[in-house]
Amino acid sequence: MKSTSYSLFVFFLACLLQANAKHGHVITPNDFSGSDIERIRQAIAAAKGTTNKVVIPQWNSNGTTYWEIDSAILLPSNMTVILDNCTIQLSDRCRDNMFRSDNVGAGISHPDWNYNIQIVGVGEALLQGAANPRATGDAYRKLTASNESGRVSYGSDAGKKDVKQTGDWRNNLIQIAYVDGFKLKNVTIKNSHAWATCFERTKNAELSALRFINPEYITVDGKTVKAYNKDGINLRHGCKYFRIDNITGINGDDLIALSSLDVAPYFHTSGDIHSYQVTSTKWRGPEDDTEQVFITNCQTNYTGVAIRASDSASIHHVYIDGVITQARPDTPPPYGGSPYTLLVGGQGYGAASIPGKIHHIYATNLTGDGKSLILVASPIADSQFLNSVYTGAAPTAITYQIEKAQTKNVLEVNLMKAPMGE
Repeated sequence: MKSTSYSLFVFFLACLLQANAKHGHVITPNDFSGSDIERIRQAIAAAKGTTNKVVIPQWNSNGTTYWEIDSAILLPSNMTVILDNCTIQLSDRCRDNMFRSDNVGAGISHPDWNYNIQIVGVGEALLQGAANPRATGDAYRKLTASNESGRVSYGSDAGKKDVKQTGDWRNNLIQIAYVDGFKLKNVTIKNSHAWATCFERTKNAELSALRFINPEYITVDGKTVKAYNKDGINLRHGCKYFRIDNITGINGDDLIALSSLDVAPYFHTSGDIHSYQVTSTKWRGPEDDTEQVFITNCQTNYTGVAIRASDSASIHHVYIDGVITQARPDTPPPYGGSPYTLLVGGQGYGAASIPGKIHHIYATNLTGDGKSLILVASPIADSQFLNSVYTGAAPTAITYQIEKAQTKNVLEVNLMKAPMGE
């Protein structure tokens, strides 16, 4: 009876807030009762179809100045979440994303499209992983409680019976898929469990003023442990019409990674909890190509932008202006140093990219001190690299891992090799 009374109370409160919303009431989780995630979800339900906006404030009515959540905040279409100087942290009980579009998830095999979702920080908005995460790393990382060698990553679930012993897409802090119209602005992401943000089959998106504090090692109970594959921004199958601007990071892998991979017949279906993607990894044709991506004004301590395609899949019309990779004395670089500021191509992600499937890549104003500035690893076509400065150890600013004759119509203009340390 008590449970029924409580459910009725929540229902009537939601109805009241929806009525108030029509008269200008600002909906916040503090309007509701329950755990932090329950109150945030109730606020989103109340805002849906009314204000279509939820404000998560700095002050939590439970008496704290942060929000600790046990499962993902699910985002419907036409929803704006304002992070007003707030801190949101995954709890040590959580094995899920922090934000996810509500059209995808475990067991959802045929996702529908969502539209017009925004996450906007006001002031200092901080999103961070758990103090003692149950799992970190991608789907190919075995959980470990110690710093053993091999393809592993830390997780307090390591060795527990009947608990999944590898990572998966739930380790991505923000997981968005099949969304047309998305904005993420002015947030700091710290110690995500794997990729900080992951976008799949998403288009017409704007990502700006993002700060990543995402090193490959984290401290748990005073002990330093490995937490691998810490990309900042991942654009996977079918991402189109993205604007990415003003991104800074301490990252344990690529700051920005663009991938269009044809790995058939070795693919996962949508909703597969064993996958590194929440949607299918099968490449279905040009609709799953990555294209029309504009990247400007980025800086990182490790690798900058990676563009990877395999087999018949394609990445094209990518415009990059202003990426700096610079080692930091206070943060040791992963794997002994940055291999590139810009990678075009790559190996180990299915069959080699068919010549010309990576095309119309335009990059200018790159600066880097790693093992290479521009690394070309696939037979690309119709691309231009301009006005960039390299201060690392390689003999030239652009390095080809393939025979240059395999490329077609690649223009190099004013790529400067400066003395090391300048």
